[in-house]
Amino acid sequence: MTSKSGLEFKVGDAVVYPAHGVGKVAAVEVQEVAGMELEVYVVTFDHEKMTLRVPTKKAKTAGLRTLAAEDVVTKALTTLKGRARIKRTMWSRRAQEYEAKINSGDLISIAEVVRDLHRADSQPEQSYSERQLYESALDRMAREVAAANRIDKGAAVELLAKSLSAKKAVLSPAAIAAAEAEAEAEAA
Repeated sequence: MTSKSGLEFKVGDAVVYPAHGVGKVAAVEVQEVAGMELEVYVVTFDHEKMTLRVPTKKAKTAGLRTLAAEDVVTKALTTLKGRARIKRTMWSRRAQEYEAKINSGDLISIAEVVRDLHRADSQPEQSYSERQLYESALDRMAREVAAANRIDKGAAVELLAKSLSAKKAVLSPAAIAAAEAEAEAEAA
């Protein structure tokens, strides 16, 4: 995947940075840092109005990658249709795990978070922190699916919603009661 110039990405490429999602390589610059010349990718994230500079030699280890391939997107959409896997641990521990999955940049891991935190209309309301994590994961996934499929974000959200609506029943009444009790305890 390395080009003739030795660079993995070129100006205009859509890329994914784990902690920020989908961005675009705006330029490749040489900057002086601590007296040394350093070649960097300038990656812009329009949705966050942010610019990130990643050294070209450290791009791989920093997690900078190309958009997910079609088979990975398909697998992520299939993951959304699966049964939620909610561990019986404290919410704070699960929240940390969900945050780590979102920030990993891995589309399948993000899909697992969306699947696990999705609530159908017939299910109980989410706590504030659950909703925040869910919306963060859904937004990150929708942006990558939109970029990979060359569609707008709204169409990607509809595609994800369609996959989520095909999902199997999530929680038993006992699990719902336990989740509600835990959310109440968290709010207190």
